Amino acid sequence: MKASHCILAILLITAALLLIDIPVDTWLTSATLSLILGTSALVYMAAACLLASRWGVIESLFGGLDRVYEAHKWLGIWALVFASYHFVFKANLDVWNSVPILELPKYWTRLVRQLSYVALGLIVLLALNRNIPYRLWRWWHKLSGPLFLIVILHWLSFKSPITLLSRSGIWLTLFCALGVLAALYKLVLYPFVARAGEYRVTAVNRVNEALHLTLEPIHKGFDFKAGQFAFLAMQQKGLREPHPFTIASANGANGQIAFMIRGLGDYTKKLCACAKVGMCATLYAPYGRFKRASEAEREIWIGAGVGISPFISWLQDPDAKDFEKATLVYCFTPSRAFPAPEELQAMTKMRGAQFVRNVGGIEPLAETLRQAVIHTQPHKIHVSFCGPKGLLAKVHELMDINRIPKANLHFELFEFR
Repeated sequence: MKASHCILAILLITAALLLIDIPVDTWLTSATLSLILGTSALVYMAAACLLASRWGVIESLFGGLDRVYEAHKWLGIWALVFASYHFVFKANLDVWNSVPILELPKYWTRLVRQLSYVALGLIVLLALNRNIPYRLWRWWHKLSGPLFLIVILHWLSFKSPITLLSRSGIWLTLFCALGVLAALYKLVLYPFVARAGEYRVTAVNRVNEALHLTLEPIHKGFDFKAGQFAFLAMQQKGLREPHPFTIASANGANGQIAFMIRGLGDYTKKLCACAKVGMCATLYAPYGRFKRASEAEREIWIGAGVGISPFISWLQDPDAKDFEKATLVYCFTPSRAFPAPEELQAMTKMRGAQFVRNVGGIEPLAETLRQAVIHTQPHKIHVSFCGPKGLLAKVHELMDINRIPKANLHFELFEFR
């Protein structure tokens, strides 16, 4: 499922159920549109809480936690857009004989209405603001669950044709209940019941502004598949907030796990500077669905910067095979290369894969795709990508030029915020 599928499905179902519950001759009014958009915004918020829970069934539905967070972001954005229209235009008509589900004094009813819109605006604007330090952003974002309760109270206290036993009322009640449960789980229960393990740092390797961090389980580690990622929470002041990193290793005999981290934000810069052997950490994992395309005749792997991490994990997977059909394209800046291209070249040679250095521009990458379609039919070539959005757009262009179907591209979304 894509984010657009989720957003459109909720809007259509909500609109259909509401239209059934109100007179036909009022369908083409601004009040009806305001009601539809307002209730859809409420369901979007509930769905966003569900997606933020990190439940395995939801991750499977979207094909990876990175896709779940993309849908989560767009649900919040569209909820704010719809709520803005709902806030401006009256969502009630005299012919509807509307009554509130929960009777409140008029002052509190109006206050809750205004607070619900402000709460939604704060949630979305804070979530999208990249200038807020991560440790503050995370705690502000935790308020999304409690603020969601204010929006539910607005629905219950405001006059509308929706009753609890109507079709639309049952739909809203179901989603709101699930959203509250998901928010409660994420806010209170997640640290205690999530898949997690206690680890200790055993090796720290710094190069420029990057860090290669190796950890071993203190008791028992967890199994993961090459290409997945984990939420790393160092048991150190200022570094306790769980942060997602792609696992740059395969399952070892001693449960060892490694991460490649570049100091780009306030959290990662501090981690790169402070990490040392002996530190303890909690890992919440595994997440992600970044897998090899075993059915493809030719595989092109494109890793940029720390986006090389999942491909290192693939190369180290002892159970993997058919590396002779794979070509790893390493996109890097010489002064910031980590790991060194020579190290990656040695790894690919050992597994029988091909290695291409792409320094600066995209010509080596373009030539790799051109050569691939000469020897293999375009629809039998699969491209795996992990890197920044700017380079992803170039990859799309090169695939179009070489007639490689877009469906044959699998990429890990690089950013969660």
